[in-house]
Amino acid sequence: MADVNQGSVLPSETSPPALDGLNATDSNGTDAVNATVAKFVATPEGTALAYGSLVFMALLPIFFGALRSVSCGKSKNSSDMPETITGRDAARFPIIASCTLFGLYLFFKVFSQEYINLLLSMYFFVLGILALSHTMSPFMNRIFPANIPIKQYQLLFTQGSGETKEEIVNYEFDTKDMICLVISTVVGVWYILKKHWIANNLFGLAFALNGVELLHLNNISTGCILLGGLFVYDVFWVFGTNVMVTVAKSFEAPIKLVFPQDLLEKGLGASQFAMLGLGDIVIPGIFIALLLRFDVSLKKNTRTYFHTSFLAYIFGLGLTIWVMHTFKHAQPALLYLVPVCIGFPVVVALLKGELTEMFRYEEVSAEDAAAAKEETTQVEKKDK
Repeated sequence: MADVNQGSVLPSETSPPALDGLNATDSNGTDAVNATVAKFVATPEGTALAYGSLVFMALLPIFFGALRSVSCGKSKNSSDMPETITGRDAARFPIIASCTLFGLYLFFKVFSQEYINLLLSMYFFVLGILALSHTMSPFMNRIFPANIPIKQYQLLFTQGSGETKEEIVNYEFDTKDMICLVISTVVGVWYILKKHWIANNLFGLAFALNGVELLHLNNISTGCILLGGLFVYDVFWVFGTNVMVTVAKSFEAPIKLVFPQDLLEKGLGASQFAMLGLGDIVIPGIFIALLLRFDVSLKKNTRTYFHTSFLAYIFGLGLTIWVMHTFKHAQPALLYLVPVCIGFPVVVALLKGELTEMFRYEEVSAEDAAAAKEETTQVEKKDK
C-alpha cells in the first residue's frame, strides 16, 4: 500500500496551492483550473455547499481511517499490514516529494500531456479498484446475507524452498471480497470512461482512507518531522515557483476531492469545481491516527488527544478557507493545518502533564515485532 499512498500524496500536494484553490480562481476571478475564457461567479449558496462538502468529505477518511488503524495490524493478510514510517523516512519524504513533483513537471514539459495522463489513468485505475475494494470490505461483512455460502480463497507467492522459503504475498479473501472487487471495477470503468467527479471522489476517499489506516508513524517525533518537512515543502512549491500549479493543471488523476460550485444550477453535470488535495487529508490524518493509538495505549477509556487533533484539523481547514475567501487567493492548506494539528495536542499534553509520556510513546513495525517474537521463541527453545 505504500506505493498507493505515496502516489496519491505527492501529486495531491501539486494542487494549485495545496487546497487547489477551493474556489479555483485566479486573481481576476476567472477559472484557473479549467482555463475557460468566460467568467464564473459562484453563488453564496453554491460556494457554501462546495466548501462544506469538501470539509465533510475530508473528515470521513481521517475519522474512519484512524479507527481502522487501531486494529489493522491484527489482519492475517500481508497486504493489509500497516507500513511504519520512521524518523529517517520522514526526513527524506519532503526531498523525495520535491524530486517527484519536479520530475512530473519536466515530463509534462517534454512529453505529450495526453499520453502521460493516459498512463496515469490506467495506473490509478488499478490502484483505485484495489483501494476501494479494501475500503468497502468491512461494510460488506456487515450487510452480506447470512444465507449465501461464502467460499474462501488464498493468493500465495513465495520464493525459495525449505527453511529459506519466504512469503512475498499472502492474501486471503472470500466471496464478499470478490463482490467488492466487482463493484470497485464498475466504478473504475465509470471513472476511466467519463472522468465523472463522483467516481473521482469515490477513488479519492478510498485512497485517503487507506493512507490514514495503513501508514503508521512510529512516534510523535517522527510525526513532527514529517509534518514540519512537508510544511516547508508545501509553502516553497506554492509560493516560490510555478511548478506546483503547472503540474496540477496538467495532472488528471483521482488525487484530489472535488465538489461543484454550480451544482444547484446544473445538477450532476456541473463543471466548476472546488478542490482539496489528498495530501492535505492523509498527511495530517496519519498524525491524528497516531494520537488515537496513543490514547488507546493510555488505557484511560478517553480519546482526548484524538478529539483535540480532530477538532484542530477542522479549525485549520476552516481557517484556510476563510483566508482564501477573504484575500481571494488560493492557500497551501498545510501552512495552517500543521501548526494546529501539532500545537493543540502538545498544549493539552502540557496541561495534563503527559508531554513526556506522549513523546516516549513508540510503535513497533510488524516486521520488527515478528522478528522479536521469533528471537524470543528461539531463546526459549535454547533454555529448554
